[in-house]
Amino acid sequence: MVKLTTTILLIVFCLFISTPNYANSRNLGIEKVARLHVFVHDFRAGGPNATVFTVANASITATSPTGFGSVRVVDDLVTVGADISSAAVGRVQGLTVSADLVANAVAVGLNFVFASGRYNGSTVSVAGRNEVLLPARELPVIGGTGVFRLARGYATTSTYSFDVAKNYAVLEYKIYVVYSDVRF
Repeated sequence: MVKLTTTILLIVFCLFISTPNYANSRNLGIEKVARLHVFVHDFRAGGPNATVFTVANASITATSPTGFGSVRVVDDLVTVGADISSAAVGRVQGLTVSADLVANAVAVGLNFVFASGRYNGSTVSVAGRNEVLLPARELPVIGGTGVFRLARGYATTSTYSFDVAKNYAVLEYKIYVVYSDVRF
C-alpha cells in the first residue's frame, strides 16, 4: 500500500511540475524575429568628437602587447548606413575591457539604445568576447527592453573601415533578435 501511495504521489507531482502555467504563458504572446543591420561610428579618445574613453588601466597595460586590463566606456552613434551622415537610429553605450593576454580581444557589455523609428525607446543588450582583429565576430544577445523584452539571439560584427590618422572606425553590426510580443 505504501509503495502504491508513493507511486501515485510521484505521478501527480510529475504531472504538476510538467503542466504549463496557462495563466502566465498566455501573456507571453508570439515570438518574433528582428533582423537589424546598423553601423556604429567609433571615435577613439584624442579627437574633438571622441566617443570612446579609457577610464582605467591595469599595472601591466602599458607593457602588454594586447593592452590587457584597459577599460573603456563607449557612447557611439548608430546609423542605418556606413556614412556618418546617414540616418541616425540611436547610440551604442557600454564598456569594453581588454581581457586577453595573447590575442587582441575585448570583453564587451553593450546596449544598443534605439531613439527613432520602429524600435524607438527600446534597447538590445549584447555581451561577450570580441576578438577585434578577426574579419567577423559573433556575440550573444542577452536581453533587451521595450519592444525587445525577453530578447535573445546573436550579433555579428566586422570592421567596415578604420582611419588610423583620425582614430575612427566604422563597425558593421547584423543583429538577429528573437523576442516575445509581451502583453500585460
